[in-house]
Amino acid sequence: MKSHKILFVSQEITPYLPENEMSLVGRYLPQGIQEEGSMIRTFMPRYGIVNERRHQLHEVIRLSGMNLIIEDTDHPLIIKVASIQSARMQVYFIDNEEYFHRKFTLKDQKEKDFKDNDERAVFFARGVLETVKKLRWSPDIVHCMGWFTGLVPLYLKRAFADDPLFSNSKVIYSVYNDTFTRPLNKEFRKKLMVEGINNEDLSVLKSADFINLNRLAIQYSDGVIEGSKTITPEIKSFIKKENKPLLGYQGDENYLTAYSDFYDQILNGITDAETK
Repeated sequence: MKSHKILFVSQEITPYLPENEMSLVGRYLPQGIQEEGSMIRTFMPRYGIVNERRHQLHEVIRLSGMNLIIEDTDHPLIIKVASIQSARMQVYFIDNEEYFHRKFTLKDQKEKDFKDNDERAVFFARGVLETVKKLRWSPDIVHCMGWFTGLVPLYLKRAFADDPLFSNSKVIYSVYNDTFTRPLNKEFRKKLMVEGINNEDLSVLKSADFINLNRLAIQYSDGVIEGSKTITPEIKSFIKKENKPLLGYQGDENYLTAYSDFYDQILNGITDAETK
């Protein structure tokens, strides 16, 4: 892989959250890509379950202080950072007291999806891109992992389309079986609206459910990766219909090389329907 700037936007990263197929890739993929010679930035939500003292999170004052408006309400954006010393890697955390200080991730103690996950996802996606703007860092690849990151492709390709920092950025979306059962708020489409986005851009969101949110992410991505062994058939059919470059599921031993090659493929404009 040639040297690139890669922005990783992850729903989960270990050791901040328990190990699973997504959090492990979120942790070790950026390290591996960095060790190959690329520059990286890594973001995740600052869920209340993340132990700030143990992991030595601290606020980045120069990046904090913005307010993001969702449905005419201001929400303060706080940026925190921590280091994984063994990997020489920093992780940036998107934080907000209202959205992320509960001691859970996306479901409550009864395993029910939080009713405001729609606004939390909007805040996270916009927060990441606004923070990258403040860093004045122009990524070649933006790799989003998990449904909670699925609004980043939309905002990048529409709301931030004219920003020179992102004008040449390619987006890759990793699909996981991280399904949720409760459709997002029926006002979700309205909450997504910012300058540059119109109703036609959101046509796949007839219902704000797991499948349609993934369809939205795929529609505005330049390539798709199967992060889980088994992908919902409706989502896989949509990838094929959209004719997106697709990297099939990779095992633990193979994914770093395969992902690295896929980045090069996307940046070089190769559009084969599927890469094994």
